[in-house]
Amino acid sequence: MTDASLPSLIEQMMQPGFYPHPVKEPIELIQTHVSYVLLTGDYAYKLKKPVNFGFLDFSTLDLRQHFCHEELRLNQRGAAELYLEVLPITKTGDGYELNGSGEPAEYTLKMRQFPQEALLIDMFEQGKLTGTQMEELGRVVAKYHAKSETNDYIRTFGEIAQIRAAIDENYEQTSKYIGGPQTQSQYEETKQFTDNFFGDREELFASRRENNYIRECHGDLHLRNICLWQDRILLFDCIEFNEPFRFVDVMYDVAFAVMDLEARGRKDLGNAFLNTYVEQTGDWEGLQLLPLYLSRQAYVRAKVTSFLLDDPSIPQADKDAALNAAAGYYKLAWEYTKPKTGRLILMSGLSGSGKTTVARHLARQSGAIHLRSDAVRKHLGGVPLEQKGGADLYTTGMTQKTYGRLLELGVKLAQQGFTAILDAKYERQELRQAAIAEAKTHNVPLQICHCTAPEAVLRDRLNRRTGDIADATADLLASQQAASETFTDDEQAYVTTVDTTQDFSSLEV
Repeated sequence: MTDASLPSLIEQMMQPGFYPHPVKEPIELIQTHVSYVLLTGDYAYKLKKPVNFGFLDFSTLDLRQHFCHEELRLNQRGAAELYLEVLPITKTGDGYELNGSGEPAEYTLKMRQFPQEALLIDMFEQGKLTGTQMEELGRVVAKYHAKSETNDYIRTFGEIAQIRAAIDENYEQTSKYIGGPQTQSQYEETKQFTDNFFGDREELFASRRENNYIRECHGDLHLRNICLWQDRILLFDCIEFNEPFRFVDVMYDVAFAVMDLEARGRKDLGNAFLNTYVEQTGDWEGLQLLPLYLSRQAYVRAKVTSFLLDDPSIPQADKDAALNAAAGYYKLAWEYTKPKTGRLILMSGLSGSGKTTVARHLARQSGAIHLRSDAVRKHLGGVPLEQKGGADLYTTGMTQKTYGRLLELGVKLAQQGFTAILDAKYERQELRQAAIAEAKTHNVPLQICHCTAPEAVLRDRLNRRTGDIADATADLLASQQAASETFTDDEQAYVTTVDTTQDFSSLEV
């Protein structure tokens, strides 16, 4: 039985005899609003639909050929082992031939097929996606961005007019869905937020251009475009069809992955990815852009899902599901625009007292930004995170610089509505008083989480510590204890003490 809604080429590609290699039957067809993907067993074949959405134009054969080659080229960066070659499909009588010698009638991108359960979306739906894997994703994306190209031309896409054009286009293309998957008030308030954001933050956008954060990024970094294959996280199916979607701020990519996890109800996994990424890159200032891009990415998922409602080849049951999904994304895009109250949490305690473990727990629970003094110090000193710092990294002057930078970042993020956890010893009254004074000056709520454990436990933890960016060793404990100053009566009002040898899973601050 054939499907009358499918092109004859796709019907033929559903037949095993079309391919010059063995296939796994039945051949599976996956459709999006812009492509067909046929899964044959060892290989997948992707074809672009002859559509023109304005932001994407595959309407001619020449354009489809060009963008097949672009997709092959660009995805070498994140998943070279998956992307093999572009092949012509030729017309032969009443049928078609893969890689034939005649005049091409279509083009297909041949890829190595991996098990669908290797997709992060499948792992998520099976409950197998872990915080540790999300931390690894943060490291992978940080390296991907570090190697991504930037130049004078790419940086022009960081101009407000360029960014705004793409976002405003989303609003123009979705106004017809008001009264369907989204409401009039959501539409107007989300648009007002972006209008205000661009108007109020010209200096921020300028600094992103000047500091080379506008790069040739992935552009579509969500769970369906990431897989864990042969023990490696691969980033595939990047944006090949639209430069303004690919020449973007790195935080644009980061926001897509965070939004995707949050939309699925796992803010903790999004937090694990986000905090690892910014720790690896040191790009904590970039978080000021996160609300804009979280809203934008939710909105673009709403838009793309809405387009399915207009596709005659999509079954009605799938359209009903798309309507509900789009409504959820429109609502999420709107929710990201709502103002939030930021705050500061100071961690305090000796090395090995469990500060980072507790801070990580609190961050996952509350969506906080976890700023580790070890990472801040090494970024200031130009030392790779995984490398042990020398004596010059731990001078009194560098320590003062580290705490100053830590507090500067914390206040800046708290003023933007983030909870910022400053993970450092904060053993001296001078350091704590400076943080309290800054919080009062900027009207930012502050708490202190003081972690404790018996000395024998501290020594044991430090002696067993491996694979962490912290350099502290057990032989430093005596000097740390000597330098520690008790909390004043005024400070005690802010303090929650946590014995980290006990269960703190229900801890809230």
